[in-house]
Amino acid sequence: MLVCVPNILSGEEVAQFRGAMDRAQWEDGASTAGAAAKLKSNEQLPPNGELSRTLGERLLAALVANPAFVSAAIPLRIFPPLFNRYSVGHHFGVHVDNAVRGDPLTGARIRADLAATLFLSEPEDYDGGELIVDDVYDSHQVKLPAGHLAVYPASSLHMVAPVTRGVRVASFFWVQSMIRQDAVRDLVYDLDTAIQELAPRLGRDDADVMKLAGVYHNLIRYWGEI
Repeated sequence: MLVCVPNILSGEEVAQFRGAMDRAQWEDGASTAGAAAKLKSNEQLPPNGELSRTLGERLLAALVANPAFVSAAIPLRIFPPLFNRYSVGHHFGVHVDNAVRGDPLTGARIRADLAATLFLSEPEDYDGGELIVDDVYDSHQVKLPAGHLAVYPASSLHMVAPVTRGVRVASFFWVQSMIRQDAVRDLVYDLDTAIQELAPRLGRDDADVMKLAGVYHNLIRYWGEI
């Protein structure tokens, strides 16, 4: 299931990220494409560079502090965020992400259950460049405001459409979730969403809300990997 999470970064934070990135040196993005390198045409900040790591740490702090992201991903480990740029003619053809991602700087390896794209350009600043994700329900075209995030199963077929005007800037990363199975994670997310919608109306001490919360936490205990 594809989930869009708004306002991971504020407008001011996006401007700070973009200001630093616009002054940076970029390199060919093929090095992080894995087996799909021949399908990928874009630029990226050097993954092990100081700027990439600094911005990545700021983004990680924003992610773990965002309840909507935590609810959608139930993260156990998050791969250090990377940053890319698509100019006119750049694209990334249809592919599936590698199942395991390794960080060459730290040696850490994670199972890539979820992929995520944080948009850092406003939709009106470029044409094309949609993130297109195919899942069991449908094909989704995603082009979100700057600071908003798309999270989807890394096993999904997905692509970035060719950019025909302007520049598309984004961050991308992978998540190892506490819940490995997509279907179970979707169920837990739907249950948590229902609880968050009911609690303001009925009160968090309402018996039915507390019962649903108990089911939610027991599902995490049963299916979760720590």
